[in-house]
Parts: sequence; C-alpha cells; structure tokens
Amino acid sequence: MTIRGYFSNLDIGWTNAAVGLGVAVVSFIAIHGAVHLFRLRLDKLDDARAHKPIVDVLRHTLARTSNLAILATSLLIGASVLDLPPPWNQRIGHLWFITLGAQLAVYLHHAIAVAARRYFRVHGKGREDDQVTVAHTLVIWAMQWSVWTVFLLAMLSNLGIDVTTFVASLGIGGVAVALAVQNILGDLFASLAIATDKPFEVGDAISVPEFFGTIEHVGLKTTRIRALSGEQIVIANAELLRKTVHNFKRQHTRRVQYTLRVNPATPADVAAQVPERLSAIIAAKEKVRPDHVNLTTMDQNYLEYDIVYNLSDVDYGLFLRTQQAVLLETMQMLRELGISTAPRPQELLLQQDAANDAGARRPDGRGTPQARPAH
Repeated sequence: MTIRGYFSNLDIGWTNAAVGLGVAVVSFIAIHGAVHLFRLRLDKLDDARAHKPIVDVLRHTLARTSNLAILATSLLIGASVLDLPPPWNQRIGHLWFITLGAQLAVYLHHAIAVAARRYFRVHGKGREDDQVTVAHTLVIWAMQWSVWTVFLLAMLSNLGIDVTTFVASLGIGGVAVALAVQNILGDLFASLAIATDKPFEVGDAISVPEFFGTIEHVGLKTTRIRALSGEQIVIANAELLRKTVHNFKRQHTRRVQYTLRVNPATPADVAAQVPERLSAIIAAKEKVRPDHVNLTTMDQNYLEYDIVYNLSDVDYGLFLRTQQAVLLETMQMLRELGISTAPRPQELLLQQDAANDAGARRPDGRGTPQARPAH
C-alpha cells in the first residue's frame, strides 16, 4: 500500500486541520512554558535543606525533558480535536502510549542515576574507590535496564503483540543463566551488599570464627585480608557475609573482665577490703571507668573476685599497659594485706597395708608403706 493510499481514508477539512494545528501550537507553548516555570521554581527551592534531596532529583530529572517529546505530545493533542475515522483513533492511542511512556522512561532513567549516586555519596561518607564505584555503577545500570525492559514489553503489548511467550523465554533463560553462574552471581551480589551496607571497609580490623586480620581489598568476587601472622587470606564475598563478623575498628569502648582467685583461708575482714582497694587502683588509671569488683565464688579451693572495668579508648596498646599496671598494683596490695593467691594445700595420706605386712619387709626389717588416696 502506498503512502497516498494509506492516508486516503482521511477526510479532514481545511478548517478542522487549522484548528488542530492551532491547538498543537498552543499546546507546545503551554507545555514548554510549564516545564520552564517548574524548573525555575525548583531552582528557588534549592536552598531549602529539608527538601533539598527531592528538589535536586526533580531538577535534574526535568532537565531531561525532550523537546521532541513535547512536540509529539502537542501534535497528538492537536490530532485529538480532528474528526478522524475509527482506525486512526486507535493508532493515535498507540502513539500517545509510546510518546508518554518513552518520556516517562527517560525521567526514571535519570532519576535513578541522580538519586542512587546521591544516596551512595551520603551513606558512603564521601569515600570512593574502584570497587565501590564499580558496584554502584552495576546497581544503577541494573535498575535503569529494568525500567527500559518494562517499557519495551509494555509498548509491544500495547501494539497488540503477545509478549507472554517472550516473557516466559526471558524467565527460563534467566533461570538457566543463574544456575550456571550462581556462585559468581552470589559473590557479585555480596560485593554489592558490602559496598552499599558497608559492614566493613578497607583498613578495618575484623574477626571471624576462623581468623583475625585487617581488610586490604574488597573485590567483586573475593575479599583479601591480612592475617596477624602475616599471610594474606582470600575469601569469597558470599562466604564472608555468611559468617559473624566482629569489626573492631568501630568499637567505641573496650570492656575488660577478669577474675582474681585467693586462698580460701583468707579472713573475712581482710577479704572484704579487696573490692574497695582494687576499685581504687582501677579508678586511678587514665581513660578507665570501673564497673564492679565483687566476691562471687567461695568454695574449699579458692575465693574468686569478678573484676570489670571499661576503657574509653579502644587502643590495644593502652589496654595492655593498663592491665599490666592494674595487675602489678594488685600484687602489691595482696602482699600488704597478707593475702596469698596459692590454692588450698592438698594432703596425701600414706597408710600401711596390714595384710601384706609380713611379706613386704625392707632390709632394715620395716614394712613397705603403700600410698592410699586421701578421703
């Protein structure tokens, strides 16, 4: 069919055509002016801190308004006032969907980019490295491609094309690919989770059940950790996230707890002086806040004190120096109070077996004693 034959069923008078063209021109001016005024209004609201994130996203999104989309929308508005036969009404409806859908997809495409980058910049504390940049880019691309895929499928469906088989094929293909590379995808998504949630960063000292070390590099598939013994540990991201990770760099205070055992023969009045004097020793140390010193256990073997204090500085060297000073002064205090840390002495009872006395004699005539356990 020729172009002339294609449009041969249109019967539009000059008056109707002039009205449609006028409506299209007015619509173009109105839409273009409205977008321009709205952008000016957003620029004035840019200083409002409470709404700045939303304003920033809207301003950058509206900046992507296509003049071609405005022109197409204006022509469609003008065409809507024409007296068109039924087939053309349906075709114009398809054009409306394509035009508005494409512009909406463009808006969402840029809104995702602006909003995601702002979120990553704010929550990432301004820190950017290659791994973080790649992870953020992959997240943005995935969301943008999802928008365009949905738009393409919706457009084909609006044009009367059955997309059910196509969607099913995409689903089956996606499942097949996912099964084939599930380990790689698992590590990749774990890398994205590390980049966005940031349970740890490069330079953090972490501990997991199997090892302790410092993060050196977080890649798309593996994380490299320098162990205390010097070797480098390479572990898959997904496996690392399945473990319980202790991040010592984010430790704000250090809690120190230990026990002190003394001889159970210590007099009660002397044992009662230990908590007060030991608390004074701990409180005198720099950056230390005592928690408690209490006698918690008393049995036939020892008296046990439970000691707890908190360091406001998590430096490990400070902890070692403080603990050493506390222990040395505790030894001096126990010596002054006359308290021994030796356990209760054990007694061994030696008993001669009378039944074997006649047959087990020493050269000097005395019997050979045999050891029996004490009761």
